[in-house]
Amino acid sequence: MPTKSPINTSGQPATIAYKRPRGTLYVGDSLHALAHAPLTKYRGKVQLVFTSPPFPLNRKKKYGNLQGEEYVEWLAAYAPRLTEYLTSDGSIVIEVGNGWDAGQPTVSTLAIEALLAFKKKAGLHLCQEFICFNPARLPSPAQWVTVERCRVKDAFTRVWWMSPTPRPKADNGRILTEYSGAMRKLLERGTYNPGTRPSEHQIGETSFLADNGGAIPPNVLMPSASAILQEILAAGNETTDVLSIANTSTADPYQRYCRENDIPQHPARMPMKLVQFFVDFLTEPGDLVLDPFAGSNSTGFVADLRDRRWVGIEADEHYAYTSEERFKQYELTGVNPLFGESPRSAAKNETAGRPGMPVVVRSRPAESGASRRARRG
Repeated sequence: MPTKSPINTSGQPATIAYKRPRGTLYVGDSLHALAHAPLTKYRGKVQLVFTSPPFPLNRKKKYGNLQGEEYVEWLAAYAPRLTEYLTSDGSIVIEVGNGWDAGQPTVSTLAIEALLAFKKKAGLHLCQEFICFNPARLPSPAQWVTVERCRVKDAFTRVWWMSPTPRPKADNGRILTEYSGAMRKLLERGTYNPGTRPSEHQIGETSFLADNGGAIPPNVLMPSASAILQEILAAGNETTDVLSIANTSTADPYQRYCRENDIPQHPARMPMKLVQFFVDFLTEPGDLVLDPFAGSNSTGFVADLRDRRWVGIEADEHYAYTSEERFKQYELTGVNPLFGESPRSAAKNETAGRPGMPVVVRSRPAESGASRRARRG
């Protein structure tokens, strides 16, 4: 997550903000901290680096953000340091937002240039690019979208999945989405129209009859209908017309605690369901997840909920220390913000913590529609 000051030249060693059974959050400049103890003990042990650095915006934000070539060089400097923390089949996932050229309605390519420089600096492979759609994003840039009305609102961020190996650990069976109604009917019926499609793809007679427990998600990430319903139910009597992917959910005990106690929240919190998607996809229980721009520590919190170990670094002491309330409020209220469940009910539900963006369902052995009818008959 973005930090208050992207570059800290103090050279002071990172200090511990707090420790939990599965992880530790450090306070300090991450670029310096990654090169020195105590962080160096994690080198070669991280399965996933998941982070969202400060975006290259033309307008200065409270958390601080660099611009132009200075931003490109700054982000690229992290590539070799983060890479040496990975296991042999580890991954780096970076979310970066879009920017606009100053004073004109044209999109800046700085974010893409920075990602390319990051990839080149450490000789990484681009495993896949993802688009994270935020349906609740405010219309921006306001001048071009709402005043002159010559552009449409910018409603997505770009997510790059990179690795030093072309085949990092990954399993899309852990992130299956619910089948569509049409697919469920097809599996129930056990028949469809095979043959050659206009695209010239040849569809076999049994190509789509195996029930794999869910559909493979696309690389455009957005909330499903089930996720919307789950958030409405989790919100209870409170009214909500936006989705938790936008970090505006009323069901998160941590956000509610901050509002009720006048505690300033991080201005660019990481969507927890985005974290969950990649944690489930690219790691297994017990693996180590690192976020060098921890912010309010959404990454560490989600990793903890998903039974992964974690370590985070945050430059701003306020955000670092107050982020522990995520864990305390979860323990106090028993509400899992990924699912709106208590720990007790979550323990009884094999898919607890999995719904989100997309809703993940439990995998089961493949079974054809014909086999299922025979079993029932």
